[in-house]
Amino acid sequence: MKIMEPRAVLRRLKRLLTPNPDRFLKQVSGVVHVGANTGGERDTYKRYGLRVAWIEPIPEVFQELKANLVGYEGQLAFNALVTDQDNIEHKFHISNNGGCSSSIFDLKLHKDIWPEVAYNKTITLQSVTLTSLFETERIRADDYDALIMDTQGAEMLVLKGAEAILNGFKFIKTEVADFESYAGCCQLQDIDQFLKQRGFYEFSRSKFAERPAGGNYYDVIYKRRS
Repeated sequence: MKIMEPRAVLRRLKRLLTPNPDRFLKQVSGVVHVGANTGGERDTYKRYGLRVAWIEPIPEVFQELKANLVGYEGQLAFNALVTDQDNIEHKFHISNNGGCSSSIFDLKLHKDIWPEVAYNKTITLQSVTLTSLFETERIRADDYDALIMDTQGAEMLVLKGAEAILNGFKFIKTEVADFESYAGCCQLQDIDQFLKQRGFYEFSRSKFAERPAGGNYYDVIYKRRS
């Protein structure tokens, strides 16, 4: 019998004891991903056989997203800035890390974790709610039972603008900090309170970044109570 080295044993135990944050994808048939960037999770979604509606606000990044989705059946891309109101102009700040930290909010304590990140361009975009986008683009709500948000502090705005269709989602996953990463952004306690009041509970939480002076970034998944 082969004897494993101690470090290998520890790595294996860590894998076994750390829940897979994407395990909820086994329980859904479709995903709405707001804040798509270039579609980095497309292979994961393909592996689970999911329909995907990708939503990305930056026009140049959106073109790259569309190119990346060629050959991915059932994965569609939409160019839109999703907030809590329709037809409102926003100054949208584009970050120097491939647009990954771009936001309608100014950077604040975000710099304590990623000091190299800065804005290098600002454009004007018109907003739309997720509810309205579903209507205008004829997106079938029944095809998507998970909502995933990576919108750099604007997650509460997305949720408020989707309240009319929120009960159609079985799972909601969000990237969120428990400190003011962006000036005036929502924080974990805001999202937690909003969703729990609407029949969701925390399904899992995974920390992926830590602020030296206190505070963390998480991927949090909520599940609707049946």
